[in-house]
Amino acid sequence: MNITLQKSQIANRQSKVTITGSKSESNRLLLLKALYPTINLENVSNSDDSCLMTEALKSVSEVVDIHHAGTAMRFLTAYFSIQEGHEVTLTGSKRMKERPIQILVEALQELGADIEYVENAGYPPIKIKGKKLLKNKVSLQANVSSQYISALLLIASRLENGLELTLKGEITSVPYIKMTLSLLDEIGVESSFVGNTITIKPNTQHLAPTTLTVESDWSSASYYFSIVALCDVGTEITLSSYKENSLQGDSVLVEIYKHFGVTSTFNGNSVTLKKETFNFEPLTLNLQNAPDIAQTIAVTCFALGMPCDLTGLHTLKIKETDRLVALKTEIEKLGGNVDITDKSLHLSASNAIKEYVPIATYNDHRMAMAFAPLALKTPIVIEDAEVVSKSYPTFWDDLESIGFKITK
Repeated sequence: MNITLQKSQIANRQSKVTITGSKSESNRLLLLKALYPTINLENVSNSDDSCLMTEALKSVSEVVDIHHAGTAMRFLTAYFSIQEGHEVTLTGSKRMKERPIQILVEALQELGADIEYVENAGYPPIKIKGKKLLKNKVSLQANVSSQYISALLLIASRLENGLELTLKGEITSVPYIKMTLSLLDEIGVESSFVGNTITIKPNTQHLAPTTLTVESDWSSASYYFSIVALCDVGTEITLSSYKENSLQGDSVLVEIYKHFGVTSTFNGNSVTLKKETFNFEPLTLNLQNAPDIAQTIAVTCFALGMPCDLTGLHTLKIKETDRLVALKTEIEKLGGNVDITDKSLHLSASNAIKEYVPIATYNDHRMAMAFAPLALKTPIVIEDAEVVSKSYPTFWDDLESIGFKITK
């Protein structure tokens, strides 16, 4: 389904939007709940990825298909490795079969896991024979996707002897690792993170019953930061449910969007974004710890005619699509000028945006949502708009509720 977003204005200068639970937190907690059934969860994400994760964890099938859900692929690889006596083939979409899994597989094999590749070495699908893992020491390059690291940490307390994980080199996406460790701490699993070594104590017993509420998704909030940045001074949007001391790395949006004249005020479980002033100074950012908001920031800069240099983006090439190439292609269709390397993006200043350009989304939810705010500047077409269901199924309805004009 393609949709057209007509040139829009925010109908009400003070709008409110409730956003579903964080996909990152939800998928971690869903796996922990499968390991420790006494955990109860509230405000779980209604995203495709979290629904797929939920179904996969309950599945007794010999084949589990997680489609485009990269987080689920990594986390479930670790989870099924320790399900004694359970044999499963974990597969996914055509793109998923192109996304590397070798680093995680080799780490699990080093711990004693029984995993083999079904088609191409290093990539899904993989066949996993669950067993008890007795070894407890493994090392990884520190600049790999944090999801490989979190996958190991999430199962670590269920290993007979716990886990000592050594990270070699400079660590990527530290906030996501700390999120995992904080969630483990919340359920009562002991851990330490000293230098480049993470240690998880074994806990093979049942935990005391506990209820955890998932914070709403900061990556999803990024699109409203972008919208407010493109609006008139005085425009406000209130989002819930958000914490000022969030575990999510993307909460750095609060600081980053000050550059665009957007302030953030927390009140209880909500945050109000307000456009205070305009600023067109060039933006330079290292997004190593928050790569998922790179698309949103690049499009915000393009919409404002502002140049930017974004670095720390090496993980974007192995996401739902090669996000660096996709950003360059789509922004240049709109009249922009983008240079990329394998880990950076440079956007030149521009003063015009073409109308009714069809934006390809590449089976990537973030491409669809990152480009949507451009409708505040020019009419735009989003191809395969339903792709947003991967992380934010009600996105288009929520945009309409604040004044966007959408034709399906």
